[in-house]
Amino acid sequence: MNKLLSLLLGFMVGAVIGGLLVVVFSPVSGQKVVDALKEGYAETLDEARQASDQRKRELEAEFKRMRSK
Repeated sequence: MNKLLSLLLGFMVGAVIGGLLVVVFSPVSGQKVVDALKEGYAETLDEARQASDQRKRELEAEFKRMRSK
């Protein structure tokens, strides 16, 4: 368990450092990078919600079908 925790912590620290390096060395302004990240986050969140809703509808339909048997 300790090795897994260390691995996850290493990935998180690496992601933070990588993100900071992208912001610092990006050829576009910091605000444009932040705006692009916010837009990407919003789009990903919207897609995840749509996928979740679709799967919920599928499971509800399957549940109804199984209960009617």
